[in-house]
Amino acid sequence: MTEQTQSAYMFPTSVKEVERLGWDYIDIILFSGDAFIDHPASGTAMIARVLQREGWRVAVVPQPNWQDDLRDFRKLGVPRLFFGVNSGAMDSMVNHYTAAKRLRSNDAYTPGGQAGHRPDYAVTVYTRILKHLYPDVLVVIGGIEASLRRLTHYDYWADRLFPSVLVDSGADLLIYGMGERPVVAAARAIAAGDDLRGIPQTAFFSDGPCPAAGDGTIVLHGHERVCRDKDAFTEDFNVEEREANRLHASTLIEPYPGGYVQVNPPFPPETTEELDSYYALPFTRQPHPRYRGKDIPAWEMIKNSLTIHRGCFGGCSFCTIAAHQGKFIRSRSPESIVAEVERMTAMPHFKGIISDVGAPTANMYGLRGRDASRCARCSRPSCLFPSRCPNMEHSHKALLELYSRITAVPGVRKAFIGRGIRYDLFLDKDGFLDEYSEQYLREVVTRHTSGWFKVAPEHTEDHVLRLMSKPSFALFSVLRREFSRIAARERLPYRIVPYFISSHPGCTLQDMKSLSKNKELRGIQLEQVQDFTPTPMTASSVMFYTGKDLSGRPVFVERNIEGKKIQKSLFFRKNAL
Repeated sequence: MTEQTQSAYMFPTSVKEVERLGWDYIDIILFSGDAFIDHPASGTAMIARVLQREGWRVAVVPQPNWQDDLRDFRKLGVPRLFFGVNSGAMDSMVNHYTAAKRLRSNDAYTPGGQAGHRPDYAVTVYTRILKHLYPDVLVVIGGIEASLRRLTHYDYWADRLFPSVLVDSGADLLIYGMGERPVVAAARAIAAGDDLRGIPQTAFFSDGPCPAAGDGTIVLHGHERVCRDKDAFTEDFNVEEREANRLHASTLIEPYPGGYVQVNPPFPPETTEELDSYYALPFTRQPHPRYRGKDIPAWEMIKNSLTIHRGCFGGCSFCTIAAHQGKFIRSRSPESIVAEVERMTAMPHFKGIISDVGAPTANMYGLRGRDASRCARCSRPSCLFPSRCPNMEHSHKALLELYSRITAVPGVRKAFIGRGIRYDLFLDKDGFLDEYSEQYLREVVTRHTSGWFKVAPEHTEDHVLRLMSKPSFALFSVLRREFSRIAARERLPYRIVPYFISSHPGCTLQDMKSLSKNKELRGIQLEQVQDFTPTPMTASSVMFYTGKDLSGRPVFVERNIEGKKIQKSLFFRKNAL
């Protein structure tokens, strides 16, 4: 694709670019905390392309300056339908601060990796500015930050409960989860002058008395009550999590002084055909031409990557994936994925290496419940914990076939798996689950790793793992044995790289000492460590804030920053006490 052709397919970000297109109006203007990369892995790009397919004129304002005379918020004028706002690919506070609450020195989603190009609480800041400048224009918020802050939530950085981001920002509508269908429904309703309050997978704030609880409607304790009562906060979270994991969820009502937040049930999971249509849109797979000559670290990571499915049914307590993407797996067709690979190989920067074939969990492709009616009645947050659901399909046959089709595409030399693999999907304490399980591990080790086989046992102590909703560490021992056997047979000098988390609720200093001395970790360089960071809308964050598990039993919580540092240091054997 030539530079001129690329520009013609790229969304305008300036007045000159709008004029070059000959537009005399813009339907929708999207504001994002990230630099704009027209790639299907970018949420802003995906939403823009879906809206474009519907026939609307879409412009993007990436990383607007919120500190000057606000010219970035004024330059494109007023959209015909609405402003859309997101923080980018990450919650802005996670993007900005370490678990020790230190300001990060870089930002992978900014040209040159420079920090400081988005504000704290970006969704709230951008929305407040837009509502101040254009009080009569609708603002629709979405993306990960808005999605996970849709109801009262614990904010680690302020160390207190925050109200719904709808209340703090003044936005007119919130889209949670994967936003393609709700944003199209919202745009159509706004264009037609229809009421927005009935759109699935959206939330809004309304003045006046709360609706009554009833069939299909649940009234939560409310913001004021949970700020006074930690047990009430846990009870509300348990309801929210249960409903988030149901195929047919209830409407949630959260009372506030003078009004309420209403969260409508989500759309049904996307079909394969729907997903395929999204990924077939004409992405340039490039950063916007405005960044010419500037490196964007995030693009280097995603440019040759593939997303093969959405959702995760692992249900890890500390993870936000299910709260945002949902637990039900929605997989693309092999034909759609192969077509994307073929487009990728035609890009001038492609050198034969696909950096990642995956999804939130790399090996859940094509997996679902054998009996869909049982899934419809289920509200378990995890299909794997405390035990594997007997209704769950676990065969990796379809995934193995997909890998073969990808690597058979001319121009592909290697296809790596860069994201996490759930080994409890193909192993139990007795070994492999079926004939495809061993084949899968062998295939991944010999053909789809670059020498480091990355997995996430997260801890060694089972009482901590139970709070994390993770399997026993004994299963890692089985994995290591099988990995070592395969690597030795194939004469591969490969390493298994386990990821761990320190300072998770329930984890004491003694637990970290036990981890550092665990005999199953002998011979492994313990380099991969993450200090637990409480993020909104996770079970682990609720435990961190309340000091209790979700059943109300007290748990140890390391809140002291120095204590957290000591726990983290014990990952490294040389620092073990």
